[in-house]
Amino acid sequence: MKIILHGGFFSESDQTHEVKIAKQNSLEQIARNGFEYLQNHSAEDTVVFTVKLLEDDPLFNAGTGSQIQSDGRIRMTAALMNGETQKFSGVINVENVRHPIVLAQLLKKEEDRVLGDGGAKEYATQNKIEEYNPETPQRRQEFEEKRKGNGSGTVGCVALDGSGNIAAATSTGGKGFELKGRISDSATVAGNYANEFCGISCTGVGEDIVSNATAAKIVTRVTDGMSIEQAFNKTFEELTKIDGFAGAVGIDRSGKLFHQESHPTMVFASFDGAELQVFQ
Repeated sequence: MKIILHGGFFSESDQTHEVKIAKQNSLEQIARNGFEYLQNHSAEDTVVFTVKLLEDDPLFNAGTGSQIQSDGRIRMTAALMNGETQKFSGVINVENVRHPIVLAQLLKKEEDRVLGDGGAKEYATQNKIEEYNPETPQRRQEFEEKRKGNGSGTVGCVALDGSGNIAAATSTGGKGFELKGRISDSATVAGNYANEFCGISCTGVGEDIVSNATAAKIVTRVTDGMSIEQAFNKTFEELTKIDGFAGAVGIDRSGKLFHQESHPTMVFASFDGAELQVFQ
């Protein structure tokens, strides 16, 4: 059983010792909590649980503390994929919910498993998900000052459970100040993908991640026989050719953990019950 998670990238406005330490401490605690939860739960339930914790932490750009878009509103995106069942579900540009990842999991039981905008919010209301404003004073100040803050931020988690099943979950508040209607990579197979061989969650510039089909490429290459390290390296070589900005975390079915980024510094943590790794 293993878990790996990420909290996006540092931005220029994040580069303080205090913020770095706060993110390290938060990711360490969330990794430990997620791994403890994994002991008695499936990979799918664990990645949802862990991403909920990340969505609740205003240090990260997902759920509470999400970026504000160009029209002054917050729209969030999240996705979940179960490697065993091969079911992908997600919400795109949903507003006024606390945990977009919970909506993504609820949609697993539906025939139509990816909903956008008003449809996603209506589905949340129908399922008695309470109204919630994810805005924080810091994000409002950043918006008013036209600063992007942690614009390259997204959160995600990949877990391997005791039965050998893999799941991946990703959630984001967007890049900040984007055009109304812009679609993130997070609720696509480019940003979040898993099967029985490997699971991947990405962060960075969504347009670059989609152009490179990052998560799906890595998983496909592992499925076809590459090691997870080889699959990451090959896919990030291709990302470099388009000057792409991205990071990813993953686990293969043997329990090998791997992470890579095109630009430092992606914030991440992993835990296997013995060794805890946190970005430096």
